[in-house]
Amino acid sequence: MSDTPEIRYAKSGDVHIAFTTFGEGDVLLGAPGFISHLEVGWEEPGLVDFWERLARVRRIVLFDKRGVGLSDPIDHAPTLEECVDDMTAVLGAAGVDDVDLFGVSEGGAMAMLFSATYPERVRSLTLYGTYARMLEADDYPFGVSADNYASLLQFSSSGWGEGRGLGAWAPSRRGDTALRQWWARLQRLAASPGMVRRIFELYPDIDVRSVLGAIQAPTLVLHRTGDRMINIHMGRYLADHIPSATLVELPGNDHLFWTEEPEALLEEMEEFLTGERHIARPDRVLATVLFTDVVQSTDRLVEMGDRRWRDLLGAHHEQVRRQLHRFGGREVNTTGDGFLATFDGPARAIRCARSVRDAVRGLGLEVRAGLHTGEIEVKSGDISGVAVHVAARVAALARPNEVLVSRTVTDLVAGSGIEFHDRGEHELKGVPGTWQLFSA
Repeated sequence: MSDTPEIRYAKSGDVHIAFTTFGEGDVLLGAPGFISHLEVGWEEPGLVDFWERLARVRRIVLFDKRGVGLSDPIDHAPTLEECVDDMTAVLGAAGVDDVDLFGVSEGGAMAMLFSATYPERVRSLTLYGTYARMLEADDYPFGVSADNYASLLQFSSSGWGEGRGLGAWAPSRRGDTALRQWWARLQRLAASPGMVRRIFELYPDIDVRSVLGAIQAPTLVLHRTGDRMINIHMGRYLADHIPSATLVELPGNDHLFWTEEPEALLEEMEEFLTGERHIARPDRVLATVLFTDVVQSTDRLVEMGDRRWRDLLGAHHEQVRRQLHRFGGREVNTTGDGFLATFDGPARAIRCARSVRDAVRGLGLEVRAGLHTGEIEVKSGDISGVAVHVAARVAALARPNEVLVSRTVTDLVAGSGIEFHDRGEHELKGVPGTWQLFSA
C-alpha cells in the first residue's frame, strides 16, 4: 500500500482544515460523507486502491470537513455554508482555480451548493449515493419518515466506535471482520459520539432542491439500485432536476462507494471525466511481488557524499538488474535505493532475492527483501492490488540481509528444497488480519 500522502492545513476563517493531494493532471476535489479521517482512510486497502486508480486520470484533493477527522474540532455540526467555505479554502491552499467535483453521500449536498454558487470554478460534478433532501415531504414522498430517521439516529449513535452500522453501509461486506475493525477505528478517530449525534440531527434541515436548477456543470449521478441508506429514488430526483445530468444506476446494495464492484463506478467516472474508459480494465494476473531496499541508505549517503553514493547506487542497480534478468524477473520501478519487481514463479523470486543479497554484499551493502504471491493488476507497465501492499509491508519488516516471505509463498514452493524459518504472526499496517511470515 502506498504511504499516506502528506497532510497539509488550509485556514478557513479561524478553523484549520486538513487536506491532502496526490496524482497528476486536472484536479478532482472529493467532498466527503458524514465522517472521514485522511490517515485512517489510508489504512483500508480497498479505499486506497480506488483513489490510486482514479489518480491515474486526475490529481486528487481530499479533505476532512471541520469538526471531523484531522480538522479542527468545533462545538456544532458543520453547516453546508461552512463546508463550502472549507472547500474554497482548501482549493486556495492547493493553488487550484477550477475543479471536477466528486460528492459522496452528505458530501453531495455541499458539492451541489458549491457548483451552484461558483459555476465558473466547476468543470464537472459527479454525485454518488446522495440526495437533495433527506426527509419525506408532500412533494418528496420517497424521503425518510421522521420516525424511521429517529430510529436511524438512535441506532447510529449508540454503540458508536464499535463498528456498528457496517451491515447497512456495506451489506456486501457484512461478515468482513477486518473491514468491521477498520470501520470501528474510523468511527472512533473521525468523530466523537456527541459530534455524530449533532451531525445526524442537522440532516433533516438539509434541503438543496432549490439550487439544483442553478447547477451549470455537466453532472453524472451514480446510485446503486439497492442502496439501503439513500434510496434510488433520491438519485433519480437529482437527475430529473439538475440540467444536463446523466443518471447511471449501478447494481448492488452498498452505500460505501469502494466496497462493492468499484470497477463499474470507476469506469463510469473515467468515461465522464475523460471521454474514455480504461481505469477498470487492467490485466489481472497471479504473480510473486518482490520489494528490496538498501539498509541504512541515508547514513551511507551522509558518510560517502553525493557523488560516491551515486556511483555506488549505480553499481547496486546494475547488480539487481543482472539478477532479475537471470531469474526471469520483471522490473516494475525503482524507488531511490529499492526495487519493485514481479515473477511468474515464487521459487525463482526467492532465489533472485537471495542472489541480490549476496551480490550487493560485495559492494559493502546490505539489503532487505520481502515477497508475497497474489493477484495483481497490470496497467501501463505499473502494478496495483492488495498483493502489492502486502509485499511492501512484508519487506518493511525484514531484517538486514533477510529475505522475508508470506505464508502464501511458502505454501506454493513446497518441495522446492528452499528452507524457511518461522518469524511468527504479524499485523501488516493497512492490511486486514494477521500474517504468518517466514525467513527464506
